[in-house]
Amino acid sequence: MKVKLAYGKRGLTLKIPDGFHTDVIQPRFVEGIRDQAGAVTEALRSPLQCKPLKQLAGRRTQIAIIFSDITRATPYSVILPALLKELSHVPPQNIVFFCATGTHRPVTEKELLIILGREVTDTYRVVQNNATDPDQFVHIGNNSSGNEIYLNLELASCDLKILTGFIEPHFFMGFSGGGKAVMPGMAMLETIRFNHSISMLEHENARWGITDGNPLWEDVREAAEHLPGLFLMNVTLNRNKKITRVFAGSLRAAHRKGCAFARKTAMVPVDEPYDLVITSNSGYPLDLNIYQSVKGMSAAAQIVKKGGEILIAAECWDGIPAGSDYEKILMAAGNTNALYSYIKKHEDELGDTWQVFFQALIQQKANVSLYTRRLDDATVRRALLNPVDDPGLLVEKILREKGKKARVCVMPEGPQTIPFIRDQQPLSKFKP
Repeated sequence: MKVKLAYGKRGLTLKIPDGFHTDVIQPRFVEGIRDQAGAVTEALRSPLQCKPLKQLAGRRTQIAIIFSDITRATPYSVILPALLKELSHVPPQNIVFFCATGTHRPVTEKELLIILGREVTDTYRVVQNNATDPDQFVHIGNNSSGNEIYLNLELASCDLKILTGFIEPHFFMGFSGGGKAVMPGMAMLETIRFNHSISMLEHENARWGITDGNPLWEDVREAAEHLPGLFLMNVTLNRNKKITRVFAGSLRAAHRKGCAFARKTAMVPVDEPYDLVITSNSGYPLDLNIYQSVKGMSAAAQIVKKGGEILIAAECWDGIPAGSDYEKILMAAGNTNALYSYIKKHEDELGDTWQVFFQALIQQKANVSLYTRRLDDATVRRALLNPVDDPGLLVEKILREKGKKARVCVMPEGPQTIPFIRDQQPLSKFKP
């Protein structure tokens, strides 16, 4: 059997030996809307539980448009022309674009052009979140969780905040989109760290596909709702990165409807766990580095046997990335056995621990190998993963060792699918 994995921009074809039980699971394919820009316009003019965008934006209204960084596949070349047309009566100096980097590295000038286009970058001011600079933030209130919410000062001062992005499965937030544009997107590091703390991540509902009852997601929504003047504009996408639905309007109503739609297309039940799960990180742009690729590993870990094998293919053109908190923690721990204990012991001293935390859980459950053409073996080993030169040969080797009864699952789109085993505990309940 030949399968094509989402890998970079071109994909990767892999041959699975015959004679083994092999399942291929992926989201239910939904055709893209024929008139993509028209669908965006219609949603902005007929939003859920609020006035049309044009009526919310007066000529003197100070408007913030929050957009995703290069790690997300939001089709801004379609969305922004339609969005800005509805705001054409507002002077450009009254509109500021905010890049919701959260704790990610800053977006480069080249990446801004890819995301926004030359006309937008030449016409409007762009502000990037710098989570480590306290002078950028203002305390806007405390959540019921006890989280002190510090958000970007300039964003908070705007009258109308337009939250953009796309809704997809998320490994500890349930689904992306919604209030994530505000927090972690435009929040200070300490606010993000509280939300992403191990005590929150270990909650049984902090996992794929769950929003209500998920303490991280509820903390995010509450943080966003401290801000007045919110307007959500989210989309869902198919594997070709085409818009399948548009959800605009009030934060709660629009995001809830979007998550319901994404849940129907993404959740796939299986009856038994697998000896080998082959996955991707859904290709460009999400597979830009190993840090982001933990999402693909996490999706596979939901359905792999304890002691099983995970093979992930991710391009990783951005490296681990080098110099990140993620890399520093991995190198300090030194090996997978020490990783979980090291994070638990040093959480208060560390920055971004959440991706490493999930990697530790995954590697306590299964052996993880990474195929990438962009990184050398030493770099992959520095991330405490097994480097793979030829994924086909590795698959053959694993199956020879597992025997003829081995069960194989292939997830071509990686974390775009939420696989789950009926009546089995989720990964978030698994303790090393």
